[in-house]
Amino acid sequence: MGVDFTLNGKPRSFAGDPRTSLLHALRDDFRLTGAKDVCGEGFCGACIIYVDGEPKTSCLLPVGALQGTEITTIEGIGNVDTLNPVQQAFIDFDVVQCGMCFPGMVMTLTHYLKDNPRPSRAEVKAALTGNICRCTGYERIIDAVMSLHNSASGEVRT
Repeated sequence: MGVDFTLNGKPRSFAGDPRTSLLHALRDDFRLTGAKDVCGEGFCGACIIYVDGEPKTSCLLPVGALQGTEITTIEGIGNVDTLNPVQQAFIDFDVVQCGMCFPGMVMTLTHYLKDNPRPSRAEVKAALTGNICRCTGYERIIDAVMSLHNSASGEVRT
């Protein structure tokens, strides 16, 4: 008996051990490698995905607890042909170094900007709590997010 859910807009089923972490199911069974397996303890943020629209650390979620949910990964919010605005800003500001934190930060910030379209630098820093990057000083990340403000309309591109 499988666990049924929607994954990036498509009905999917997982027939393996229900105790398998969503992160490992995504990477190993569904071949979605955007969420990164870094700490395995839920504190680095590299594996963040959305469950029913809310950011969650996929390394801590057993697939068996996700029956009937809607799961969105970084592959579901943008792709090479149509980048998410946060992804594009990260590229424009040369944010990405090793790339391990990139997906989790994009997911966190995309979600945050939906409810907070004009954050201050301090608010962006606070929003990144739980997303660890060991390569940068975070300033280019914050600069990239701040660039999303459309000065003409006062709206953020998300």
